Amino acid sequence: METEVLIIGGGATGLGLAWDLALRGIDTILIEQGDFGHGTSSRFHGLLHSGGRYAVKDPVSAEECIRENVILKRVAAPCIEDTGGWFVHLTADDPDYPGRWLTACRRTGIPVQERPVHELLALVPALTPKVDQAFHVPDAAIDGFRLLRALAYSARQRGVRLMTYTRAVSLMQKEGRVEGAVTEDQRTGQRREIRASLIVNASGPWAAEVAAMAGIRIDMRLDKGSLLIFNHRLSGQVINRLRSPGDADIVVPADTVSILGTTSVPVASPNNPLPSATELLHMLALGEELFPSLHEYRVIRAFAGVRPLYDADESGGSAGREVSRTFSLLDHAVRDGLEGLVSVVGGKLTTFRLMAEKTGDLVAQKLGVTVASKTAVTPLSLPEPRSVSVFMPDKGTEDAQHMQSEVRNDREGRKTKQPTGTVICDCEAVTLGDLHAALAEVPDGDLNDLRRRTRLGMGTCQGSFCSFRSAAALYQGNEFPVQRANVMLQELVQERWKGVRLVLWGEQLREAEFMQAIYKRLLNLARLDANGKRI
Repeated sequence: METEVLIIGGGATGLGLAWDLALRGIDTILIEQGDFGHGTSSRFHGLLHSGGRYAVKDPVSAEECIRENVILKRVAAPCIEDTGGWFVHLTADDPDYPGRWLTACRRTGIPVQERPVHELLALVPALTPKVDQAFHVPDAAIDGFRLLRALAYSARQRGVRLMTYTRAVSLMQKEGRVEGAVTEDQRTGQRREIRASLIVNASGPWAAEVAAMAGIRIDMRLDKGSLLIFNHRLSGQVINRLRSPGDADIVVPADTVSILGTTSVPVASPNNPLPSATELLHMLALGEELFPSLHEYRVIRAFAGVRPLYDADESGGSAGREVSRTFSLLDHAVRDGLEGLVSVVGGKLTTFRLMAEKTGDLVAQKLGVTVASKTAVTPLSLPEPRSVSVFMPDKGTEDAQHMQSEVRNDREGRKTKQPTGTVICDCEAVTLGDLHAALAEVPDGDLNDLRRRTRLGMGTCQGSFCSFRSAAALYQGNEFPVQRANVMLQELVQERWKGVRLVLWGEQLREAEFMQAIYKRLLNLARLDANGKRI
């Protein structure tokens, strides 16, 4: 295969760059070692930053965040719930911090409005009464999965070739120039060469590994952040604790649930990050300082992501929250004397578009393209769900009436979703038409690929019911043979279990026992081999 630009990495930055280059008319191939959303871009708290969190300690990042916040609300509106946010100061916190913070917000251009505390407590009655100051900011909630899907769909519509489950195993070099990459299909093992005029390393926490294939060292600081998901929206708005950034001081409403985060723990590898029991209990204790009744809510899942931090001076003296959240663009021709390779490192999901624009400017310059970036003014689009009929229980039954009716999930002011047709996932209002629209994007995908594109199984039951419904519906619709449907069902349930097993206490333990009864006893999944056959 040949192309002008090969992008390695299919997170928000890589897909954002693919979209940017497509709008400039530059031929592009993107490869991603897993599915979109495999890495950091889906493993975060879902906060579209106003910049307030960084105003005091990291003003450059704060300025980047507020500019991109305004742009993304315009061009990525289908992926964003414009909740607004609050910074709340508790009586036990540093009394001098609000003054320093307000000064820093004014300097960085972040609009802040102080509001009466009673107004906030009326909006969020579960919040602690120990709030003594409350400030409103333009925070929002952004769905990382939906964003990646919109970027991929929009880029593909413009001719970008996107290859998931494709890993770069080596970079091809000749006479001081990178000429392409050898790739491997992670499902079949097939290898192929992709030759390109320029390669962009946008692989997030894997950036150092990719650069090492060319003999280049990038000193990344990998930092794990753990998060907890609760089965209700604790608040209809983002809640930030007004103090120097620390653990468990952000609560974000995410569709039907809430996410509490996060921690900061240095790690050696970006692969398979898992929260520890110590981290989770620590976060719960801190979270109760904001929401005293937090222990009464069911924790449905825990997960972790790895921040790809980069200290621009590479002095090695900074780590964790001390490293700036801004990004760096590394031209390896200038930095290392190696033509044909560029790396973009650091940054945040909120600033992915800016990262892609600046990288696109450098790419265009190197290729002699004079078209400017258009991503700040060109809205992203998402595929429309398809109308699909499928055999379900008799319409006279209560279940069938419920599943064929309109489903309304209105959670404290969120955008109301009103799908019609056969509902597969009650928690997230995912219809069979939604699944088929996603399947058209990944014809050889599995149920986990469809989950990342539709939110199937991401609600309060974590797939207890929609897992077998989706497998059965796709089998009955002749999309999958029975053995493949069985294997995919196993994989989806096991993927959900990875996050559930970390929080097995209280009502979630009861839910997990119920889920096991469905899949291990009723459906007998434990008696299937790796090919979906009965043992």
